[in-house]
Amino acid sequence: MGRCALLRPGRRQALSHAVASHDSGKLISRGLGRSYGDSAVNDGGTVVLHTRMDHLLDFDPQTGVLEAEAGVSIADLIAVFLPRGWFPAVVPGTRFVTLGGAVAANVHGKNHHRDGAFASCVESFDLITGAGASLTCSRTSHAPVFWATLGGMGLTGAITRVRLRLMPITSAHLRVAYTRARQLDDLVDRLEAAGDQTRYSVAWIDCLSRGSSMGRGVVMDGDFVEGAAASPLAVVRRAQRRVPFDLPSLALSRPTVRLFNARYFRNHPTAERLVDYERFFFPLDAVADWNRIYGKRGFVQFQAVFPAADGRDGVRALLSRIAQSGQASFLAVLKRMGPADAGPLSFPMPGLTLALDLPNRGQRLLNLTAELDRIVIEHGGRVYLAKDACLSRASFEAMYPQHEAFKALCRELDPAGRFSSSQSRRLGLTP
Repeated sequence: MGRCALLRPGRRQALSHAVASHDSGKLISRGLGRSYGDSAVNDGGTVVLHTRMDHLLDFDPQTGVLEAEAGVSIADLIAVFLPRGWFPAVVPGTRFVTLGGAVAANVHGKNHHRDGAFASCVESFDLITGAGASLTCSRTSHAPVFWATLGGMGLTGAITRVRLRLMPITSAHLRVAYTRARQLDDLVDRLEAAGDQTRYSVAWIDCLSRGSSMGRGVVMDGDFVEGAAASPLAVVRRAQRRVPFDLPSLALSRPTVRLFNARYFRNHPTAERLVDYERFFFPLDAVADWNRIYGKRGFVQFQAVFPAADGRDGVRALLSRIAQSGQASFLAVLKRMGPADAGPLSFPMPGLTLALDLPNRGQRLLNLTAELDRIVIEHGGRVYLAKDACLSRASFEAMYPQHEAFKALCRELDPAGRFSSSQSRRLGLTP
């Protein structure tokens, strides 16, 4: 990836000065670094860390509207507001994400089919552009910039403050129904049926199963328990386990992953359980350095969404190619998605999204992801930029037809071309 310079301003004025005085270009913001690719990496440039700009500024308990600096994390919000009966309306698969990062990636959660992406709970945000302007963006003020920033991967400027609506809850636990599905059509049918009744819906999927059991998995549907006296509003403080060393490649062999998948499927019979919010929303946060199970070479996460009309065929084609490749994945998740947002680079669309981890096996991995990209394009889908590490410029442009409009807006906001990242240059979004 190369080297980059780091800036860590503690105040908005310092950040504004850093942007205005940065004449060499190649400047990008970074939150807690949970993007899986190079969107917050800047080879030969500068990365601005927002972790010191992490103050809660205002909260209205009547409406649930919070104003906070962009460096505040989802974990911070839960720690402060869950005991008071509030929870973020949309959360991704880890709580270690800043508000600025959540806006830049327009993150989505297990309730997208019902509540939409992070954009749905954002009232407004403050942005410092490459031209030095300070804008307050909302659906009614600087609306094109508002939508371009949501999912814009930090290229429209540096987000300094976010105003968002929290969701009232009366319990820290969810009642979750686990349902086994024997193959893909059964799995999707259950997702669609149960998802219309519950706020949160997700499925673990066995991406190595083939033949008549291709796409088997476990559907998990749930919602917060209401008024449960046995389920107090308390922050979960579970001891964090740790992967102490990089596991050998044998741990990712096809037989090992097949055995793990079979055991996972067997250990999740159809049943209903009471589950705390952390176990349901953030299972991987319980294991520090979990990425070390993929060894020293690491992994790439691949996430694609397919439109509803081609969703099953697209997912089936991806699963078939992955199973054929033998490049095993422990973690594969299937979800339904609801309406798309207006942002030119926003990822969601109505349909099905599949996310999975692929061990880094050098050129073999690159060959596989290129084939997966082709399948996604053929079925009218696109890859999530927050998890992209391998997309070619041609594939990106085929998936995101509004890329030219996005680039034109960025040139207006940043005529000197100060904001760019390793990802944006790879995809041709910036020079």
